[in-house]
Amino acid sequence: MSGRRVALKAVDWMAFAERVPPNQKAMFNALKTRSDAVAARLTSLPEQPASIDWSHYKSAVAKAGMVDEFEKKFSALKVPEPVDTQTSKINAQEEEANKSALAYIQASKARIAQYEKELEKFKNMIPFDQMTIQDLNETFPETKLDKEKHPYWPNKPISEL
Repeated sequence: MSGRRVALKAVDWMAFAERVPPNQKAMFNALKTRSDAVAARLTSLPEQPASIDWSHYKSAVAKAGMVDEFEKKFSALKVPEPVDTQTSKINAQEEEANKSALAYIQASKARIAQYEKELEKFKNMIPFDQMTIQDLNETFPETKLDKEKHPYWPNKPISEL
């Protein structure tokens, strides 16, 4: 039965729950409840459907040949199972997601190393209340004033008054 094959794919609900944002916990709980209900219904079904007792129907139905015709049609009936066209796409998306996650992890490790260098710089620098302007400009060169660009800083030139 195809229901058994579907039921074999288990969901790791604990890992799923860790990734659910707090504002979506209610929707997650509803999904899990519904999934559990469907899984319980699938497991309650037998692996093979009950066989039909054609001899009983032949003795109970008055019209001759009707049960034989139904039996022939029933045995000829083949229910088509849908073709799985989405698994390959899902696997491709999963591979792409894994690649992007690995790239993000590598970039994060590089950022962590850079931030640790900056943190070490901050730990080893002179306390701010003991710094001179020269120490400040050496430690933070981006704060150094450009006298050519702003010659009157912190005052405005007379022309702008």
